[in-house]
Amino acid sequence: MSRNMSATDIDALSCANCGEEDSNKLKKCSACLSVKYCSAACQKAHRPQHKKACKQRAAELYQLMSILYNEKLFEEVDPEECPICMLPMPIDIRFTTFASCCGKTICNGCIYSMMMSEGKDLCAFCRTPPPISEDEDIKRKRKLMDNGNGEAFHMFAGYYTQGINGLSRNYQKANKLFLKGGELGCASAYYNLGQSYREGIGVKVDMKKAQNYYELAAMGGSVKARNNLGCVENRAGNYERAYKHFMIAAKAGDKECLDTVKQGFTVGLVTKDEFASTLRSYHERQKEMKSDARDKAEASGLWWRKATAG
Repeated sequence: MSRNMSATDIDALSCANCGEEDSNKLKKCSACLSVKYCSAACQKAHRPQHKKACKQRAAELYQLMSILYNEKLFEEVDPEECPICMLPMPIDIRFTTFASCCGKTICNGCIYSMMMSEGKDLCAFCRTPPPISEDEDIKRKRKLMDNGNGEAFHMFAGYYTQGINGLSRNYQKANKLFLKGGELGCASAYYNLGQSYREGIGVKVDMKKAQNYYELAAMGGSVKARNNLGCVENRAGNYERAYKHFMIAAKAGDKECLDTVKQGFTVGLVTKDEFASTLRSYHERQKEMKSDARDKAEASGLWWRKATAG
């Protein structure tokens, strides 16, 4: 016996075709999610009378999901903070350090303060001595990976990309690790996976996938990914979306994006109020990220010694 059920009856408790009420058998229509069936045969039998409502409801769901996705995409993400000084992290990763002992990313200001106050080269967060060898550093990061640390996956992917720290260059392995790191919450890993698809590193060039991973990275707080998205949308002629991305990145403290927003203002793509708000937020974030310890660390050349170590 066929039953006429509303296509909006999302919480249907019985098969739309035969009325079967065994909840263990019932599965929602994957397209509209509004009716349930106890078997593929019932779904096929009910298809003629459900087809029109299914298409309509599926279109409504797609539109709703697109709206929700865009709302999420254009949200301003709270900045990552240093776990010690609790200040927003510098945008330039040269001024931060990932500790393979505790898996924390720490600003160089706190590392400098640790070195000056105790005179020892210890982790500023957990006070663990640095690894004595490349092998020990690799073992520490592998342990962090086993514990689900996304940044450790990102670091390992970088080793495979560059063929360093005892690992042979392998772009395919690197991309798999970037993906895993992103899934574990590392926005930079998603960003670099987007770069791989953009430039064809270990994969075929695929700008749709590149944009998808940039979007995931941007939603996770990656300012570089946000800038790239602005460039992608700008080239496509989607100026409103492009400048939304540039303004969010500028408000997060990115000078390059602030300059782009200024250019947009001069040609009428950004309003006076939007530019004023962006400029104000940019200076506020720059002030938040600044500290005496970070200035001293930069002046001491700590970032340069880190970059050239090994």
